[in-house]
Amino acid sequence: MKNTGLALGGGAVLGAAHVGVLKALQEFDIKVEYIAGTSIGAFVAAFYAFGKSWEDIQEITSELRWIDITAISLSRYGLLSNKKLEELIVEHIGDKNIQDSNIPMAIIATDASNGEKVILNKGSVANAVMASTCIPGVFRPVDYGEKMLLDGGIIENVPVNTVREMGADYVIGVDLNSEYTYEKPDNILDVLLNSFHFIMKASAALQTENSDLLIKPDLSKFNRTDMNQVQTLLKKGYEDAKKALKNI
Repeated sequence: MKNTGLALGGGAVLGAAHVGVLKALQEFDIKVEYIAGTSIGAFVAAFYAFGKSWEDIQEITSELRWIDITAISLSRYGLLSNKKLEELIVEHIGDKNIQDSNIPMAIIATDASNGEKVILNKGSVANAVMASTCIPGVFRPVDYGEKMLLDGGIIENVPVNTVREMGADYVIGVDLNSEYTYEKPDNILDVLLNSFHFIMKASAALQTENSDLLIKPDLSKFNRTDMNQVQTLLKKGYEDAKKALKNI
């Protein structure tokens, strides 16, 4: 196969399905030579790019709880802070820079001042992941140099084009949202997440047209914030990825 790039999209807790995709890629003996991630996709991509196996990432995500990566923020810019997510990255892979990863990696964020895409391919990986996962209104934006950064899903939720620009000849995209079924919100977090993902969904459909293979796990039965679903999300991601990979 030509050199392969992997683009992991955002989707809050649904990102556990990405781990199942990684398991399927291993079974099909597909070597990922470039990787990019947005939001929760950046979180998974960071571990994978620094040599963590899908089993390692499964263990890390299994221990997560939504509250573990959030804290009440006194900032006027957001309800919560995801500083603890940054700390989790450092705990498991160290205080590393993106350019030191085993697999060339890019993380997508959005400039809060002008709405432009920011491709993070150097500097602190933990800080970059923290920036990419800053869902507007939920998490406080991250100061990154002179920029204030928000969730990359605003501008490129499934970073297919970014991976291709990195040098990949064959791009596999993973879209967690295309098959998702939205329900009546239970709380303010659900309202914010639904609103954010409504905006992303239409643009993501256009962005993923440039992929050579698009994996779209059917996650319609899952909740975006319930961490008790991690194992079943992983299984669903694995099963649907296997079906898609048979087309290669």
